[in-house]
Amino acid sequence: QVQLVESGGGLVQPGGSLKLSCAVSGDILNIYLMRWHRQAPGKEREEVAAMTQRGRITYGESVKGRFNISREKVPGDNRKLTVYLEMNSLEPEDSAVYYCNVGATRQYWGQGTQVTVSS
Repeated sequence: QVQLVESGGGLVQPGGSLKLSCAVSGDILNIYLMRWHRQAPGKEREEVAAMTQRGRITYGESVKGRFNISREKVPGDNRKLTVYLEMNSLEPEDSAVYYCNVGATRQYWGQGTQVTVSS
């Protein structure tokens, strides 16, 4: 079992930055893929960033060059992991609920965190 809790969302002005965190706990040694998705009202869920267990990274076209996915694990602690999404040069079109997702023995999802980009 794996548990995910996102944080870091909020209201930011256009051009600003936010850093989202996803606290992952449980059987993290089975995780092979970590992703961030987003969903805006009336739109389908969109994958914005992905990182494999080996560190291969991909980004959605709309966020390339502006978003950065990373992870942090405390050496020796095999029960916790943090996945980050650093978002820069934010645009109103980036407003959405952002979800953390990991692939392990099955897909696990967090509850989502709202990001609103508005002046």
